[in-house]
Amino acid sequence: MKTVILAGGYGTRLGDVTKTIPKSMIEIGGMPVLWHIMKIYSQYDLTDFIVCCGYKGQVIKEYFEKLSEPWQIKLVDTGVNTMTGGRIKRIEKYLNNETFCLTYGDDLKHVNITELISFHRKKKKFVTLTAAQPPGRFGILNLEDDKVLEILEKPPGDGNWINGGYYVLEPEVLKYLENDSTIWELEPLTKLVQEDQVSGYKYTGIYQPLDTLRDKKKLEELWKSGKPYWKVWE
Repeated sequence: MKTVILAGGYGTRLGDVTKTIPKSMIEIGGMPVLWHIMKIYSQYDLTDFIVCCGYKGQVIKEYFEKLSEPWQIKLVDTGVNTMTGGRIKRIEKYLNNETFCLTYGDDLKHVNITELISFHRKKKKFVTLTAAQPPGRFGILNLEDDKVLEILEKPPGDGNWINGGYYVLEPEVLKYLENDSTIWELEPLTKLVQEDQVSGYKYTGIYQPLDTLRDKKKLEELWKSGKPYWKVWE
């Protein structure tokens, strides 16, 4: 099964860090986050990757020319300003009309990919997405009038679920994608939900976004701790 990675984003909220590299090439522990994601998938015997390049795509190409890993990697220039749905549409010819995995080039989660694919096959929908609970930014107080009953320090998700990526998709989704301006997460996915073609695989593990310099620092700290939650390889 092929794994498609969307790695064309600018990462504008990371400031100077992404002036010379795409967001997916930000290093954690001396290796690009894109490499970390590929290591996760490869532990589940998924080693055939299609990387959708865009902003500073040449940096990704130069890196993989030197990388020695037992993976099959196809790097495709999907355009600098192409939206997520448009990027998927552009690599349609490489998917061979088969089920495929899709993820984002900045997203580190300890998802059991084997279980995810099994769940997808059991549900028989066009789309399986990973439902996740975001890390809390603030502590929560449980109050009764003016009395503090409990303090919860940054509870995950506040009870809410979000689209956590790590998709398994049937080739039928491609007909929902129109052109470069199509945003996968908006009209196509909304329409698929309306047609009852989307299942949610619940991921209850830890994850740390990579949207800001603070997030990058947190991921670095986790790596240096020797026990980064996403490291499923030896």
